[in-house]
Amino acid sequence: MGVHENGSANILVADDDEGSRDLLATLLRGEGHAVVCAEDGQKALDSLRDHRVDLALLDVLMPRASGFDVCQAMKAMPETRLIPVVLVTGLNSTKDRIRGIQCGADDFLSKPVSKEELLARVHSLLRIKHFTDELESAESVLCSLALSIEGKDPYTDGHCKRLAGYSMALASRLGLPEELQVALRRGATVHDIGKVAVPESILLKPGPLTPEERTIMQQHTIVGERICAPLKSFRHVLPIIRHHHEKQDGSGYPDGLRGEQIPVTARILQVVDIYDALSTDRPYRHALPRQEALGIMRDEAKRGWWDNSIIDEFEGVLQGHLLVEAS
Repeated sequence: MGVHENGSANILVADDDEGSRDLLATLLRGEGHAVVCAEDGQKALDSLRDHRVDLALLDVLMPRASGFDVCQAMKAMPETRLIPVVLVTGLNSTKDRIRGIQCGADDFLSKPVSKEELLARVHSLLRIKHFTDELESAESVLCSLALSIEGKDPYTDGHCKRLAGYSMALASRLGLPEELQVALRRGATVHDIGKVAVPESILLKPGPLTPEERTIMQQHTIVGERICAPLKSFRHVLPIIRHHHEKQDGSGYPDGLRGEQIPVTARILQVVDIYDALSTDRPYRHALPRQEALGIMRDEAKRGWWDNSIIDEFEGVLQGHLLVEAS
């Protein structure tokens, strides 16, 4: 659970001055918030590990770790980077404010602290945190739903996790921006979420699908896009969901895109998806060795199905992975 709907929250107050610390705690508790106090930077970091925190008020000049240091550490850790941070300081120079911004601070309060300004800034940041918590919850539900679909087939266990690792490594090798790498991590999990609308009799059918069954199966890309469309944070994920079954020659679905018309993120996911299917055990065959799997993919690329340049780069990713494992 995150920020409560009534606006109350768990707030960390870190200040080496007992008087300042007690004043902030009293003002915040008077508004119904729960307050955790820390007398130096290291204890502030310890409190983040021991307590759920919705917002942090950090004095800049503290022993053991400054407010700048704590803020920077918080923004570097996935589990705390979305917690709003307010730096409370008597330092008013532009240089100090710039340093705070570079450390990831969300806001500043100048000492002596005004009650009205404190409560206004806290209220504003907690409202944003509430929206962030709702967004994270929605994403978690979608990911859980997608993983439940994966769990129906014992032969796809760990499939999404492997796709996330492969696709992010490949995206990094290709120099894609961070937002597209994040989209690929998410897309690896939810790309087949539309299969929730596919009957299990079709989804788990051991033999070939009939033309009617194939039509139903192919709708999963459109259904998946529709499911995830309300989340604005998934705007770069939607093309992956919709287009990861397109082919270079235009014979794929749902839109018959060709070559460069297919988003690069979708081309990346389809390559790693095919490789994972070939290189893991299936009911009808054992996992294929790396070079044999890549050879099949190259043969299919010659037929106009996959992007051979992406396959080349992916082979480099796999070789690098093997070198790391051998070292």
